Amino acid sequence: MVPAFWRALGLPGLIDAHVHFMPERLMEAVWEYFAEPGPLIGRDWPVRYRLPEAERVAVLRGLGVRAFTALLYPHRPGMAEGLNRWGLEFAAAVPEAIPTGTLYPEPGVASYVAKTIDAGTAAFKVHLQVGGFDPRAPELDDAWGVLADAGAPVVVHAGSGPVAHGFTGPGPFGDVLARHPRLTAVVAHLGAPEYEGFLDLADRFERVHLDTTMAFTDFFEHEGTFPRALLPRLRDLGERGRILLGTDFPNIPYPYAHQLQVLAGLGFGDAWLREVCWHAAARLFGVPAG
Repeated sequence: MVPAFWRALGLPGLIDAHVHFMPERLMEAVWEYFAEPGPLIGRDWPVRYRLPEAERVAVLRGLGVRAFTALLYPHRPGMAEGLNRWGLEFAAAVPEAIPTGTLYPEPGVASYVAKTIDAGTAAFKVHLQVGGFDPRAPELDDAWGVLADAGAPVVVHAGSGPVAHGFTGPGPFGDVLARHPRLTAVVAHLGAPEYEGFLDLADRFERVHLDTTMAFTDFFEHEGTFPRALLPRLRDLGERGRILLGTDFPNIPYPYAHQLQVLAGLGFGDAWLREVCWHAAARLFGVPAG
């Protein structure tokens, strides 16, 4: 079904802005956390694509995902540099992978962010819930500046779903954007459940995007239905290249095709789907048409 979807749109495949690959021990630890939901999950969450790394890559290739991020994130100080090295090694071995790094509020963060960008890292992931930190932390200010200057997209889980803490929601990350208005950001999950607040940030800051990860799926209704009154704004942002396909592969409890089905079900038309599923991300990540 997935190849038939993108072929019908006349696309060369899909670009997925929200895919997770990590060192195997860390990936297994994440899956164990999903298996016995802790305070950051709050519900049963079976991982459908809990497979060895090579098999996960093969699944994406079989679906026609021609480029994807390899999002990874630290949960304590001292992890980020090692994860950044791993991200570069993974991308060197998997041509479809966009070299992805991460950061944490700690001494030297701006330096290692600049270093990994120089080494080829093209995108970053920041997970405020897992990291448990304030994006406005003083240690991060120079790092945000480095990212803004480099134009490197940062996929940020800043919404309060599935479980809020004091630094989620559009307020804290909005403060970061006010200080670094040229920062290229991709707000994960359309900012659920604070959809309107994050759409406001996308309207205010020209380099803010949102990804569709899990939005509109049957499973994600737990986080709150996307308000119908906001659908025209979502359509408009998509037409302007500010909405990207994201899925959360492999950590989803349903088939990959379901995300595509619910996006098509919005009724925004083929041109919107082409922009969301390929063209916007191709421009943002520099993915060639071939």
